[in-house]
Amino acid sequence: MPNATWTLSLSPIDGWGDPIGLGVRAGLSLLFSLLLATLAKLLVDARTQKARLAMKVAERTAEVRAREVDLERAEAIAQVGSWDFDVQANRATASAVACRITGGLPDTPFSLKHFLEQVHPEDRATIEAAWQAALRGETYDVEHRSLVDGRLRWLRQRAVLHFDPSGKPLRALGSVEDITERKLAQEALHRSEARLRQILDTANEGIWTIDIEGRTTFANPRMAELLGCPIDRLVGRSFFDFVDPDIRGIAEQNLAKRRAGIAERHEFRFKRPDGSHLWTLVSTNPLYGEDGEVNGALAMITDISARKEAEAELRIAAIAFEAQEGMLVTDTNERILRVNKAFARITGYPPEEAVGKTPRLLGSGRHGTDFFTEMWKHILEHGYWEGEIWNRRKSGEIFPDWMTITAVKDALGRMTHYVGTLTDISQRKKDEEAIRRLAFYDPLTGLANRRLMLDRLNQTLAASARSGQDGAMIFIDLDNFKKLNDTRGHHIGDLLLEEVARRLTETVRKSDSVARLGGDEFVVLLQDLGDDPAQAAALAEAVGEKVIAALGMPYMLAGAEHSSSPSLGIAMFNREPHTAEEILKHADLAMYQAKAAGRNRLRFYDPEMQASVDQRGTLERELRHAIGEGQLVLYYQSQVDTQGRVNGAEALVRWRHPQRGLIPPAQFIGSAESLGLALPLGRWVLASACAQLAEWARRPESAGLNLAVNISGAYFRRPELVEDISRALDESGANPRRLRLELAEATLLDDPEDSLAKMIALKETGVGFTLDNFGSGYCSLSYLKRLPLDQLKIAPAFVREVLEDSADATADSFVALAESLGLAIMAEGVETEAQRDYLAHHGCRTFQGFLFGLPGPADALFTAGAQASSRRDDAA
Repeated sequence: MPNATWTLSLSPIDGWGDPIGLGVRAGLSLLFSLLLATLAKLLVDARTQKARLAMKVAERTAEVRAREVDLERAEAIAQVGSWDFDVQANRATASAVACRITGGLPDTPFSLKHFLEQVHPEDRATIEAAWQAALRGETYDVEHRSLVDGRLRWLRQRAVLHFDPSGKPLRALGSVEDITERKLAQEALHRSEARLRQILDTANEGIWTIDIEGRTTFANPRMAELLGCPIDRLVGRSFFDFVDPDIRGIAEQNLAKRRAGIAERHEFRFKRPDGSHLWTLVSTNPLYGEDGEVNGALAMITDISARKEAEAELRIAAIAFEAQEGMLVTDTNERILRVNKAFARITGYPPEEAVGKTPRLLGSGRHGTDFFTEMWKHILEHGYWEGEIWNRRKSGEIFPDWMTITAVKDALGRMTHYVGTLTDISQRKKDEEAIRRLAFYDPLTGLANRRLMLDRLNQTLAASARSGQDGAMIFIDLDNFKKLNDTRGHHIGDLLLEEVARRLTETVRKSDSVARLGGDEFVVLLQDLGDDPAQAAALAEAVGEKVIAALGMPYMLAGAEHSSSPSLGIAMFNREPHTAEEILKHADLAMYQAKAAGRNRLRFYDPEMQASVDQRGTLERELRHAIGEGQLVLYYQSQVDTQGRVNGAEALVRWRHPQRGLIPPAQFIGSAESLGLALPLGRWVLASACAQLAEWARRPESAGLNLAVNISGAYFRRPELVEDISRALDESGANPRRLRLELAEATLLDDPEDSLAKMIALKETGVGFTLDNFGSGYCSLSYLKRLPLDQLKIAPAFVREVLEDSADATADSFVALAESLGLAIMAEGVETEAQRDYLAHHGCRTFQGFLFGLPGPADALFTAGAQASSRRDDAA
């Protein structure tokens, strides 16, 4: 019975007559029972172990399947499929993404022959050569065309082969990627660049740009041809060089109009270097800089010399049909009497189809009644009219031409005929459009440039003020873009910029504007976000997060994967008045806050940011007066030996601001260098340090102290450095052998030969040198041996790590290196006794850090040293 209590009662059948036999049998019975119990327990344990193993197998199976699902998802996201080829069996399998890219059937093995059948015949030899190279151990990476679902696609295959110990290939693991879009984009870009260059080089009109002073900044071949001056001699010359003195005043008036931002079209006569004249039709527009100010002018120059000659002929002989322009003569009722061959060529109407008709034959329907009313009014009042007009050819094509209509009068002044000339300006219009794209669009990405974006932002601000709709400007900067340019080249950086532009355009709404300001800076202009500021900010944030996600996806740049991230700044705007430059500045400030917060994130503009920037600007302005007004002071941090005795100090500059108190160097040294104050600041520090060194020499307790002065890279590169140091020593009377100059590795590597020359010159005066923050730079051992150094200073980063890894031999290595070079060694940044003891055990004999005292005035130096020595004695 389950869970019942059992009692075993034993009694002999024949009584208790044989106690020994009965004992033996009882013992055997008990032994047998124990054996049965043991076997039962082993059976239960075995079943339990089996159940546990089954659970582990199920868990591992689930993990493997989860990893397979993750791999499939990763392939789907990256659009890169994988395949596995058994070389010996000539059988391959591919992932679902690979099958979709290549057109194969999922879960269906295929052979190398089957794969090659899908490859374009012209690419099979390339694949075969790449495969043979891979069998020899080289990298398998090939691009080819392949027929996929009846369409020709570009694919990229990469693989790694595995070999047995004898070198026999066993299997290949590879990936496949569809690169058709990239190939097509590259071809389109090349065609676009060639087309733009062709437009500039073959334009029938001259294209001429000048700066605000009238100097030539660009001219196309046609312009050089018109002026009779080679391009290399034309660029840089003033356009006044091609103007007759008698009309220079008119040229100066025209230039003044461009400076005032006025665009116009007018006729002008130029003088070529050979003395001949050129009559032109000049269409000019002012050019604006990034600051919105006029910085030059763009001119489309049409040679109208032939037309001018024809007009002269008209004045002399009434009509000259030998002109190059299309010409027609009408009576006073506008009936066409004659046309020339150019008219027939331009309009498509031969003389027999034009004569007897009116010029309405060419009507395009683009001009209303008011246009023609004004035209005839001008003709009747002034005897002529000229201007741009849209006409229709016989084929139905509408085209632009420049038309001149001149009234012919008899001896009594009565109008008898009208003579019209037509100049087809279709090509010039195309050229103007191409130039407009150059002026307002980024040539690399095709996005709007800064000028066009500012124009759109101004329009959006005006619309927002009227409608009350909020908007946002998103400023985007790619993180670590310079590193990509420096390591892989600018052509790879350009590929990234093009892909970023494409992703941005696809991410935002069609009504939003995307622009590239330059370098790796982009902006997105969002408009019509509603009249609720909170909701508008939420919408802008959502767009910003989408941008971060889109730009954070991996990139394939020239066959190699690259990861990038953006930092975004968002500035909101509404009906309150703001200028476009202010909005852009606010978004830029917010972007820098995003970078300061760790990159790959967005930040909204906060007015406190501007306050911080203004405060920093105020600090920089005040810094210019701090040196001359005695606001700078030197603090000193002790340098001690293994017994805690002070044997030197490092001079550290502080700014005693009259309102803000004591300012540490990290808050103003960088600003001082950027403001060009490295020279006066360096001279003041040296003079003050040498004066203190001379003061110490007059006191027995401090006469043996060395003083270290850190020389910034900006000051060390100055040619006056050696002379400044010598002057400071001479004027103070300080012992040069007690002065130690601390230099960073980066400073020395900026110009190695110049650095060596300066150090040798100063070494001859007795000045010593310490290599600061040793281990944080990239000085080679051979270069270190050439330098006249006295001491190596271990960087604080290594000092902090000495106790974190007991196996780390960095300290030993630094000490050994210093000994091999015959140099002393000092540890900087020592904060604990454990660090000091560890470094001392490994051979370091001089220390500096908070353990021995904080930086302070010179008088506090010996007090701090005494306290440090006392702590050392107590610890002993």
